[in-house]
Amino acid sequence: MFQGAPITHPMSILGIRGILFDFIDDPWKHPGNEQAAVRFLADGLLVVEDGRIKDHGEFEEISQRYPGLEVTHFRNRLILPGFIDGHIHFPQTRILGSYGEELLPWLEKWVFPEEIKYKDRGYAREGARHFFDGLLSSGTTTCQAFTTSSPVSTEVFFEEASARNMRVIAGLTGIDRMAPADYLDTADHFYQDSKELIARYHGQGRNHYAITPRFAFGASDELLDACARLKQEHPDCWVNTHISENPTECREVLRQRPDCEDYLSIYEKHGLVGPKFTGGHGVHLTDDEFRRLSRSGASVCFCPCSNLFLGSGFFRIGKATDPEQRVKTAFGSDIGGGNRFCLLHTLDEAYKVGMHHFTTLQGPAPSDQAEAARSKISPYRGFWSITLGGAEALHLDRWIGNFEPGKEADFVVIDWNAGPSAQAWHQSLHLGEHTGPQTVEAAAELLFGIMMTGDDRNIAETWIMGSRAHPKQA
Repeated sequence: MFQGAPITHPMSILGIRGILFDFIDDPWKHPGNEQAAVRFLADGLLVVEDGRIKDHGEFEEISQRYPGLEVTHFRNRLILPGFIDGHIHFPQTRILGSYGEELLPWLEKWVFPEEIKYKDRGYAREGARHFFDGLLSSGTTTCQAFTTSSPVSTEVFFEEASARNMRVIAGLTGIDRMAPADYLDTADHFYQDSKELIARYHGQGRNHYAITPRFAFGASDELLDACARLKQEHPDCWVNTHISENPTECREVLRQRPDCEDYLSIYEKHGLVGPKFTGGHGVHLTDDEFRRLSRSGASVCFCPCSNLFLGSGFFRIGKATDPEQRVKTAFGSDIGGGNRFCLLHTLDEAYKVGMHHFTTLQGPAPSDQAEAARSKISPYRGFWSITLGGAEALHLDRWIGNFEPGKEADFVVIDWNAGPSAQAWHQSLHLGEHTGPQTVEAAAELLFGIMMTGDDRNIAETWIMGSRAHPKQA
């Protein structure tokens, strides 16, 4: 059985040649000049040694430094850093597209019955194979995931991630009320099981552990105290939870806790909010909660597919990106509330949510106009959010997120012609007489077309630590 030992891989050096597109800054910081945040090479070369990026630049220049280098050349493909999913539920893969409920009845009808099955190791292993296949076929190389209240599901998650050498964040899900009896845990059991799992998996290979109260609605003060104790004892662990997702949930959680003024204050009361804290959704956060999140260095995760599917509401991306009180923001698929693994679909829905805010926030107040402008999801803002922006929000940017030398070589190879039947024809609009984009602006136009009309068919290959993890099926 896997005991948390890092996976070893053969030492090697290789070159990856193609159209390279990555980020060196946050495009929201450059209104009117977002391309300044991008590093674009029409004919670039990544030199990868032992799974890490050793060198990066123009092919003509860099190739001369490495005579005899074995080079894989991706012609007419865009190469981007691997996608980062900031909020996803590992055991909900099989209930994708389950019909007809908002959040709380949906959990009762579909989620808890499925997640209970993950107590069985064989079922959990089968689910893990489908889950990670779904990630890699969609270009996702890193995720922050929820497991279940059973330690078995967390063990299987880390085992499968380690076998595939993927950088992941996850942890045992804490819940001791508002769920079926055979799903509930106790605060003491959650604490003891979490301690054992942290010792086995945290920092082993590419695994990171998140202390994971499912949501305050399903957590007693005793369970949140256990989370606080774990965080005090393991300050380098992450904290991952849900916050302010659904109107009914928000009302009920404050009815449970009349001493708390808002949802965020529940987590603050227990000392959980700060760097490495992620609150999923945040649809109904108040302006003051945004300010406090910003001051604390905590993050939120925008999950538009799920928010629309479950009717939860519209996250205020323009508020989260206010430069005066910026909140670190990842994007997430939220499988299975979200109905696609592929983060291209997440960007498609994020754009539509942003356009809703862009049109409804227009008004005489300058602050509203500024928030409206920040709500539009350009290709620069979108792809930054699922690469370097996601890495920064999850405190993983020392390892992944762009093509800086020293970082791990997780990347995705995108075919801009491989999606729906008409995609090749309308994408040709942005290429003129060329077979590939010659400017960053042309590349961004292709990427916008992919994020609005594309899907996992556009993912030609996915690479993990310099090794091909997902070849396109014939």
